[in-house]
Amino acid sequence: MTLVPAAGEAGGSFQPASRGDRPFVAAGAAADPVRSRQEAARRARRQVRRYCAANAITRLGTLTYGPPRCTDPRVLRQHIGQFFRDLRTELGGDPLPYVWVPELHKDGVHFHVHFGINRYIPVGRISKVWGRGFVHIKRLSDMPVGASTWEEARRAAGYMSKYVSKTFDAPQVFGKHRYDVSQGFQAAEVRLVGDSRAEVLSLACDVMGGAHPTEMWFSEDHEDWDRPPAVWFAWA
Repeated sequence: MTLVPAAGEAGGSFQPASRGDRPFVAAGAAADPVRSRQEAARRARRQVRRYCAANAITRLGTLTYGPPRCTDPRVLRQHIGQFFRDLRTELGGDPLPYVWVPELHKDGVHFHVHFGINRYIPVGRISKVWGRGFVHIKRLSDMPVGASTWEEARRAAGYMSKYVSKTFDAPQVFGKHRYDVSQGFQAAEVRLVGDSRAEVLSLACDVMGGAHPTEMWFSEDHEDWDRPPAVWFAWA
């Protein structure tokens, strides 16, 4: 099981004691391309969720182009990279954790961008830095009373993950760069190994200061699960 203490999350699966060599499969040569994309999307959503939780990403925004709008994903990445560099400078130069995901408009041609950050920034300052169109940003307002920052960030990550999943439906458009995050803010992982689910959960609780998870998911509760038995835990 892999535990990410800064994100309050752990997940893993049962592995046989002995496994044969896995044949090399070149990129794009998977026997089941659809499932391969689904697995890649699942891993991407997990990384986004853990990044958001570890860095308290709780504010979500959208960057929209005005005329002339952007239709080239390579130009889009240049624009967004410059935007976050300029935003960091606008805020005094300190490193800023963020995540962003491109999305096509309904016309299937023009791009806009969804992004998440971990602090309040007046929309006027963001608009000044963007300078290419329109900005919308908000903090999630539909959380239950008493929700923790981790829970709030996971909800925000849920929205971002939906956009990430869409990019896997059009790999020829988005290529390998389906989302991006600020470097230097990836949370450390702790690998835990045990002979049972109870053992690895106990080890995880020890790392989390003795606290028990508030959310638990088991693959055995899902009849359509067709992978090795798996577990997932989250702390509030």
